[in-house]
Amino acid sequence: MKNSYPPHLEELFLKWAGEETESFTPLPPSGSDRRYFRISGATRSAIGTINHNKKENRAFIEFSRHFKALKLPVPEIFSVSDSTDSYLQEDFGNTTLFDWLSTTRLGKNISGDIVRFYKKSLEYLIHFQVDASADLDFSLCYPRHSFDKQSMLWDLHYFKYYFLKLAGIPFDEQLLEDDFNAFSEYLQQADSNYFMYRDFQSRNIMVTDNGPAFIDYQGGRKGPLQYDLASLLYDAKADLPDELRRELLDFYISALKKKTDVDEESFKSFFQGFVLIRIMQAMGAYGFRGFYENKEHFLKSIPYAIENLKFILTNLSLPVKFPALEAALWQVTKSEKLQQLSDSPKLTISINSFSYRRGIPVDDSGHGGGFVFDCRCIHNPGRYEEYKSKTGLSPEVIAFFEKEDEMDQYLGSVYTLASQAVQKYLNRGFKHLMFSFGCTGGQHRSVYCAEKLALYLRKHFPVNVELKHMERASWPQ
Repeated sequence: MKNSYPPHLEELFLKWAGEETESFTPLPPSGSDRRYFRISGATRSAIGTINHNKKENRAFIEFSRHFKALKLPVPEIFSVSDSTDSYLQEDFGNTTLFDWLSTTRLGKNISGDIVRFYKKSLEYLIHFQVDASADLDFSLCYPRHSFDKQSMLWDLHYFKYYFLKLAGIPFDEQLLEDDFNAFSEYLQQADSNYFMYRDFQSRNIMVTDNGPAFIDYQGGRKGPLQYDLASLLYDAKADLPDELRRELLDFYISALKKKTDVDEESFKSFFQGFVLIRIMQAMGAYGFRGFYENKEHFLKSIPYAIENLKFILTNLSLPVKFPALEAALWQVTKSEKLQQLSDSPKLTISINSFSYRRGIPVDDSGHGGGFVFDCRCIHNPGRYEEYKSKTGLSPEVIAFFEKEDEMDQYLGSVYTLASQAVQKYLNRGFKHLMFSFGCTGGQHRSVYCAEKLALYLRKHFPVNVELKHMERASWPQ
């Protein structure tokens, strides 16, 4: 096993930690070519990163040091290789804001804890944008120092070639190009003297014991305030209700006014434009990774992006018109090919957490019960006073389990069995499969495991997941 480790990362860890590697786990791939590994020794751990784009590494490392000096919650850079193509950074665990949101929401209902977490994240965003930009060396930015017209046109062409063309959307090439130029010139009129995080979305905000922590800002550059706000509020698969978007927009503007003068009407007008270009940039990425690289899970974000696009186009009120661009975007919303991506999956998977005191859940589908996993072999946070009033949905309990290697090992085995079963059920056209997780009280271990399996299956398979916590009604309020 040890021979499969990237040796230079193992050497970097030994030099920094002063101890041998005991655990070396590849993390799931992201939408980039960077590779991440969780590395642990006897007493220390870190995230090891390999990226052969040294300019991008330099931006991330130096930005991190700058932000850390301002006490912003970003990963500490522990060590950098002499070749600068790999480095060790602080480990914030596995739970992103998107994970927390997607595994705890009930339809359009989002808990007050998550709304407060969003607001705290927006307060930090303003610190990144306003405070951190004051002494930031923008010459570090990669691939450009600012979100200027060239950067905007790159994003718009990315959208045209990797989304519109691959999705078969008809458009007039010259008229669309004219609108791209006019649209980018309009957006350039917004005040752009701030740090623009570039990818400020729910998968890059980590849930920790101390609140939000932030990663993946290596693409940051000088730019407008509205772009990052658009990235978070119109994050496709996060699928925030419009009422919450308006609440968070007003909260952001109110907080921003404490830092700088804001023309609210002008800000909101430009905000619509930056929502549009952000949606197009994201769709370009979905098209490249999905249509071009055949990575199906990126295609699953397209229906959510289309719903965002419908909403913004219906309510669009810009001082300048872009008829060819708007026509192409409306064609996207009406595309039968794209609508097929949102067809309901044929396999429904029921996942339950339960208490063994009350018995194993009955499979009411008529197929006989499925898998039952006993979580009582896992270290129980319910034995400790500070966790007794919490559940497997609570950030504190999530952090507790993420520090336990036994939970990762347990779930790894579950994922292997579940993947084999789900793939077979899909291949044979079966309609229902059930997984149940039991522990003593049905409050901590079983809940966490059920949530994690639901997240895993939603991410990796075209299935409908129905998640139920049997003991929810008896949890402490």
